[in-house]
Amino acid sequence: MTIAKIGIIGGSGLYKMESLEDVEELEVETPFGSPSDAFILGTLGKTRVAFLARHGRNHTLSPSELPFRANIYAMKQLGVEYLISASAVGSLKEEAKPLDMVVPDQFIDRTKNRISTFFGEGIVAHITFGEPICKNLASVVADAIASLNLPDVNLHRGGTYVCMEGPAFSTKAESNLYRSWGATVIGMTNLPEAKLAREAEIAYATLALVTDYDCWHPDHDSVTVEMVIGNLHKNAINAQKVIQETVKRLSENPPASDAHSALKYAILTNLDKAPAATKEKLELLLKKYL
Repeated sequence: MTIAKIGIIGGSGLYKMESLEDVEELEVETPFGSPSDAFILGTLGKTRVAFLARHGRNHTLSPSELPFRANIYAMKQLGVEYLISASAVGSLKEEAKPLDMVVPDQFIDRTKNRISTFFGEGIVAHITFGEPICKNLASVVADAIASLNLPDVNLHRGGTYVCMEGPAFSTKAESNLYRSWGATVIGMTNLPEAKLAREAEIAYATLALVTDYDCWHPDHDSVTVEMVIGNLHKNAINAQKVIQETVKRLSENPPASDAHSALKYAILTNLDKAPAATKEKLELLLKKYL
């Protein structure tokens, strides 16, 4: 079943896509439970896309509560091959200013309570993850940003996203530690998505939208909730323009992606001898290797 080849996950502030046409809602069930919300299916330009509000459209799910496996598995069920993840982040570098956009190429995992694999229960798989973002998809996203010349927005191609557990933000000591590691931005959601998307053989890229500086910055204490919400709103408007342009470019020239064959050498278990129940549960991921 292919309903949409392009999926979009909207983070904090991005709960819907205003420019979608021919919109319909679709409740999707997976072997891993229900996703964060109903999917919004619609047309951007001439291309059908699947949109999901990561935290629910009323922002009712904290980062640690997100049904990551259901979200990504549902994308796979809908036929998604390219997944764009828009996310609010804090900046760990002076040059990555509020309202800037970062298209990271690396992650550091600081989560503690997330299940970030579909496998287990009798089937073992180890994906390669040295390059956790699909470079070709990330290039399309970055080129889309560059082409739009958005006011007050600087593009940062590449960078490291620290994924923390949350929901509390970092201490200053942690923030300075991440800066010493050379990290660019910090958020709470994208790494489990990236790992699961790779297992699902979906090309994945992050559109990181800077809302403010993390607490290392000397001006951090002067940041107000109103300022952050204002930046979230501006970022959401800009993100929709970027996503629309990215979808246009993807539909005209879908890039090759190593992610699309990520499981080819990753499964260590002899599937002929694997538990039938697990094979059935993961049939969508395994069928071309069975």
